[in-house]
Parts: sequence; C-alpha cells; structure tokens
Amino acid sequence: MVRVNRLFLVGPMGAGKSTIGRQVAALLRMEFEDSDHEIQRRTGVDIPTIFDFEGEEGFRKREKAVIEDLTRKDDIVLATGGGAVLDPDNRRNLSSRGYVVYLHCTPEQQYERTARDKNRPLIKTGDPLARLRQLMDERDPLYRSTADLVVTTEKRSAQSVAREIVRKLEED
Repeated sequence: MVRVNRLFLVGPMGAGKSTIGRQVAALLRMEFEDSDHEIQRRTGVDIPTIFDFEGEEGFRKREKAVIEDLTRKDDIVLATGGGAVLDPDNRRNLSSRGYVVYLHCTPEQQYERTARDKNRPLIKTGDPLARLRQLMDERDPLYRSTADLVVTTEKRSAQSVAREIVRKLEED
C-alpha cells in the first residue's frame, strides 16, 4: 500500500473534485481543502467577482499562490480548480509534492453537472458545451501528464469513485 499524505485532485469543472475529495479525505482520515474555496476565503469574494475585477490572469495568480501553500500541507486531500494545471509551476508542485488523481469526465457530463451553476465564469457564453469541449481539448493532455492515476467519474456516484481511489492506493 502506498502511504499518501498528500493527495491532489485535478480535472475539469463538474468532474466532482470537491464532492469526491471530501469523501476520499473522510475515508483516509485526512483534511480536505479546495483551492477555489481557499481563494474565496482569502479574498472575501466569490470567483466570478475576482474574474470581473482582475480577469482570468488575476485569478490565476491567486490560484498559483494558494496551490503553492496548500501543496506543502501534510495529510491533505486537495481539490484544485479546473484550470490549475495551466501553470507549469502548479503542475510541478502538484506532481512533485503528492499523489495526483485526474478525475475525468466528458464535456457532455460536465455540461449536465454545471449548466445551472452561476459560479462558472469560463462557461458564461452563448454555447457553454462548445466552450467545455474547447477547454477539455486544451487541458486533457495537461491533466494526464500531471496525474499518477486517472479515474473516470462519468455516470458514477461520488461514493463509488472515492472508494475506487482508495482501493487503487491500497493496491499500489
């Protein structure tokens, strides 16, 4: 069994990183953190507000600082934002400081899960499904190159995915 004291979840919006991360943390008796929630806690505003005032570039700077800090914590399961892998330093910190799990699902499944969520500034567009497909094309290779393990969340419960992740850790 691999003793993992830092488990990092990457993947697109709507893949279930936060929900699954909480369950994995409970199963492993570890602390759960969410980089987006930490950004909101530090700034006192929601993600769309940060995008409105600072743009994506400002948000990514904040995200990088939070990931730098959180990837140094022990006994943590960290859910990262969907775009965290865009920054090479983030990818390096994630892969060198812990065990990375890529939670994969299709853009269609993402759309189904995020269509009514108003806190997703990157898909506030006339055709959110097309945008999700574009983001997946850009980011999937980065998720895969950063990950130690790829797990699909497609049409699965968070509980079954969480159990699979813990089982795979026990097998290694």
